[in-house]
Amino acid sequence: MPHIQRRPAPPQRPQVPPQRPQTPPQSHGYDDRHQDGGYGNSPDPGYDSGYNTGQVYGSGSGGSDGRGGGGRRGGGDGGYVQGGPAPDWRRRIKLGALTLVVVVLAVSISTYFWADSKLKREVDLAKVIERPESGDGTNYLIVGSDSREGMSDEEKKRLRTGSAEGKRTDSMMILHDGSSGPTLISLPRDSNVEIPSFKGSESGKMFQGTGRQVKLNAAYAEDGPELLVRTVEFNTGLRIDHYVEIGFGGFAKIVDAIGGVELDIPKAFKDKKSGADFQAGKQTLNGEQSLAFVRTRYALPGSDLDRTKNQQKFLAALASQTATPSTIINPFKLYPTLGAGLDTLIVDKDMSLWSLANMFFAMKGVTGGEGTSMNMPISGTTGSNLVWDKAKVKQLVQQLNNDEKVTVKGN
Repeated sequence: MPHIQRRPAPPQRPQVPPQRPQTPPQSHGYDDRHQDGGYGNSPDPGYDSGYNTGQVYGSGSGGSDGRGGGGRRGGGDGGYVQGGPAPDWRRRIKLGALTLVVVVLAVSISTYFWADSKLKREVDLAKVIERPESGDGTNYLIVGSDSREGMSDEEKKRLRTGSAEGKRTDSMMILHDGSSGPTLISLPRDSNVEIPSFKGSESGKMFQGTGRQVKLNAAYAEDGPELLVRTVEFNTGLRIDHYVEIGFGGFAKIVDAIGGVELDIPKAFKDKKSGADFQAGKQTLNGEQSLAFVRTRYALPGSDLDRTKNQQKFLAALASQTATPSTIINPFKLYPTLGAGLDTLIVDKDMSLWSLANMFFAMKGVTGGEGTSMNMPISGTTGSNLVWDKAKVKQLVQQLNNDEKVTVKGN
């Protein structure tokens, strides 16, 4: 019987309990040791391919890493790494704008109170008696005095102001600000006026009028701003709403603070007393030169009347070049200018910074062609005093009170 050799039985594989495979890291794609087509048909029921769990393997772009995947995509974000939320620029812009507004408001309010505290409200118009009725618009009495208060000996010498005690009016103007445009009227200091009855600004004592005829600047010398206002109102019939006065020192400092004032001088002139020495043509005047220009009297053919015209021209140019955005929004010019002016500016007790600003802008309007500048109409002289034309003055005041366009011509 032939011997039949049997083939040995294959070795038995050890029985290993099925284990759940570890989830492969995201960067390795799927594990091709357990390929089941991605359908969850693994012969091992404990095997979890991870495809139905929302986990992502691979780049999500379909085998771009060369590891297979064949364009399969898992759930979730498709393999893209999501960054933080995009910046909310609208919100940032709103916050920035709000911060800027708060800063501007804080600076503006602090500047207002600083400037307001520097105003010298020393003139009490309540002491003026028998006042005319108010008309339309606002009337400012602007006075340039020869006050040397606060000036050093060296400044007095440089500005040629002398060292006289007290103070006198060197220039006087009425500025009317109304809907028909501003009107600037110079009152020559040599104007012949009557001193009316008045109440003493310091003593409170009543002084009866005697019909005294004097030069207008004598009223200020006798009892200060209150009597000057009383005299102007009595002789014109126009009510003065606000009083503004500036001395020599403050005038020069304002000009220097804004970097000088450009002026067109039509004719060359010199004046030893004021220190004026000007050539004809456009030029920029510093504080010292500006003071000499507005004070010059004897070198001019028309004396006091020509001087008032120069004063009008200069003050309008000063206001025009001061009330500009380049000065107002530039703190390096604004604060020195305000400081220089407010340190020597004297106003009435009811004057606000708003009213003062309106005055400067009205003055600027005169230069810009929106208004009129003139001298008080003159009919003749008595001695060395200038006599006002009463009929024209009455018509002028009526037009101002009614806030009408001024048609009266001055000298």
